[in-house]
Order: sequence, then C-alpha cells, then structure tokens
Amino acid sequence: TSTTLKWVFDLKDDDRWWCAADPGWITGHSYIVYAPLILGATTFMYEGAPNYPYPDRWWKMIEKYGISVFYTAPTAIRGLMRFGDAWPGRHDLSSLRLLGSVGEPINPEAWRWYHRVIGKEKCPIMDTWWQTETGGFMITPLPSVPLKPGSATKPFPGIDADIVDEEGDPVKPNEDGYLVIKQPWPGMARTVYGDPERYVRQYWERYKEKGYYLTGDSARKDEDGYYWIIGRIDDVIKVSGYRLGTAEIESALVSHPSVAEAACIGIPDELKGNVIWAYCILRQGFEPSDKLVDELKKHVRTETGPITVPAKIFFVDSLPKTRSGKIMRRVLKARALGKDEGDTSTLAS
Repeated sequence: TSTTLKWVFDLKDDDRWWCAADPGWITGHSYIVYAPLILGATTFMYEGAPNYPYPDRWWKMIEKYGISVFYTAPTAIRGLMRFGDAWPGRHDLSSLRLLGSVGEPINPEAWRWYHRVIGKEKCPIMDTWWQTETGGFMITPLPSVPLKPGSATKPFPGIDADIVDEEGDPVKPNEDGYLVIKQPWPGMARTVYGDPERYVRQYWERYKEKGYYLTGDSARKDEDGYYWIIGRIDDVIKVSGYRLGTAEIESALVSHPSVAEAACIGIPDELKGNVIWAYCILRQGFEPSDKLVDELKKHVRTETGPITVPAKIFFVDSLPKTRSGKIMRRVLKARALGKDEGDTSTLAS
C-alpha cells in the first residue's frame, strides 16, 4: 500500500496529502492511515460533507491548509460539478500539483471538469483502479504517463492484468471482456473470513484451469493498451440481446450540460428482456420537464446509439450511495420493483 502511494502520487517531504475517503472504507484506512504514516507523509483528515455549509467546503480547506495532492471519488466530483465553476473559482487552488480518483470509473466529462476547474489544467489525474481484495492500486497511471480522460491507463509495475472472454482468451482491442489478474501480487486477499469456499467460488472458479483471479469487473483495452473500466459485471444490462454497461449510459447522460449525476438500472421487459431506467440529478439552473426528457434521450442516442436509450428517465434530488460514494443500483432496482431493499447498513443517502 505504501509503495503504490509513493509511486503513483510521488509523495515528497513537503507535500500535504488529502485522501477524502471515508475512514471506514478500504481506501480510507489504507490511504489515510497505513500508507501515509509508513511514508512519514503529512496527511490531512476531515470528517464531514463536501457541500456543507456551502459547496466550496473542500476548496476552502485546500486553500487554507495548502493541500498539494488530493484524492477523492468520481461521485463526489460529479456532485460538486452540479454547483458550477464559481464556487471553486473563489479559492486559490494553486497549491495542488496532483489529483486522484478512486472508487468507480470516472466519466470523461467529470474528468475534464476536475482537470480544468480544480487542477487548472496543470495537475495530472491519477485515476486508480483497485479493490478491497487487492490491497492496493492495480491499474493506475504514474505522474509521467500520458493520460486519456476516463482511462485508468495501465497496470501498476509488476501487475499482470488482461481482459478475456468467457473461455479466458484475450479479447481484441476495444472489445468488452472480463478483467482478470493472471499472476499473484503483494497484498492480495487469501480468503474470505469464515467462508474459504466462497473465496474460491467468487474469485477463482471461473478460470481455475488458467489460475486467473476474476475481479468481477468488465473492461476493455484500446489499441494503445490503455484500460477502460466499464463497471461491475452485475451492472451489465442485457437489452434485446445486447450487453450494455451502466457506466457507458450514465456517462452519456452526464455529458449533457443539464445532468450532474446519473444512475441506470435494468427493468424486466417481456419484449426486450430488459429496458433501461435512468435516474438523473440536474445541475443548478435546470428544471425537470418532458422536453428535457426527450432531449436527453436524443443525446444518449447520439452519444452511444439507439439501443442504449433509456425507456424512462426520472429526475431526483439524490441517489442511494454508500459512505464511500458508490451508487447502490440494487437499491434503486428494488425500489422500482417494489421489493425488499436488502442490507442498507452502508447506505449514506
């Protein structure tokens, strides 16, 4: 954990590091506590909302305490985007030299806003992909790596990753597949507490002949070898025989000027198998309307094709999220179908 923090964020003696994750989440105790303390870094801690009492709470603290390296989740970035550029514009953010993203794929629109408005187009964004089970960053840029908005770039040195099909064979460039790790690495989980059989079943059963670790995420790799994380395999919606990643549809919605955040779910349909329902939080200055629904559907059609157009679009004030900022799509689906929401102990909103 400390090695990945040192290499990816190039921490120096005079840096002031702020990981804005919840301390109870793996990113929190790994990159707020263990790694910075092992490195002897100056680490900043804050408990509270990013938008209370005003949406510049984070930017005010970055200015006041001279934060130089800032690490947060795409959900938080999108949530603050909705308040516009003026709030961060009130503060001197020139102390920042590196930015980071963690927790889920960051859509290109949010990446560009983060880079332009917060980083003033001078701070590289370290978009890190990893899991609780991996113990540290697995696919991530280093500060010297050329970046592509929305891509986690390439595996960390020593990590042997790939994207494969159902049989475990590598897919072609720009084809969706299963993200796997092909060789052991330091920090990997060795079991599930009290349930070793689940550990084998969950992570190793599918590709046991090849010995690959199945991450549970779908992804693609472009012609330059850059990895693009699509999302959890469970979040893939099958519509009329096509497999669609929720992240792609959500990214298309967020690329519209009116949408700050979006979440998509699949709802059973007799004709198509599933149809897409989308839940959108609007940016300040925009109001829900039937006209905007039609406009968003046209926008998605243009961005990602007709098969991805949501059957229904709902405008909401908030989305159910964990304290780490991940959208709980299963809760949205349960609410839509009138079913039990299950365990919501990690629900923050």
